[in-house]
Amino acid sequence: MFKEFRAFILRGNVIDLAVGVIIGGMFNRVVQSLVNDIIMPPIGLLLGRVDFANLFLLLKGGDPVGPYLTLADAQAAGAVAISYGVFINAVISLIITGFAVFLVVRGINRLRRQEEALPAEPTTKTCPHCQTTIPIGATRCPNCTSQLEGAPG
Repeated sequence: MFKEFRAFILRGNVIDLAVGVIIGGMFNRVVQSLVNDIIMPPIGLLLGRVDFANLFLLLKGGDPVGPYLTLADAQAAGAVAISYGVFINAVISLIITGFAVFLVVRGINRLRRQEEALPAEPTTKTCPHCQTTIPIGATRCPNCTSQLEGAPG
């Protein structure tokens, strides 16, 4: 059973998937930082110094009773709140991540189209004496045994 598991783990697909998950996790951190630390502060400033991470709707107060200036204060007091500001940040992160993935897929598709458009290198040639198709590297025709041009002699 261990040998089968080892064979499964060492297959290329599993390793590629593991690398993809790790890179995806790191990409997620970068996008969250971009949204929370770079994009949202100027938007909050334009909207009157609003910190989206601290936008919440209080459903039930905690102990001590509010008002709570930040979401962290409300959560520390045990209050029940809907954190719609965190949700807004998550939606913006999703849009940025989706756009980045779109750009990567678009680039890969462009490369594939370019690769498909390139003509394949020839692998055969025609014998000038008997007109049969022979490998490109042949120095003597296997059909008519003629010495081919450019062959050592």
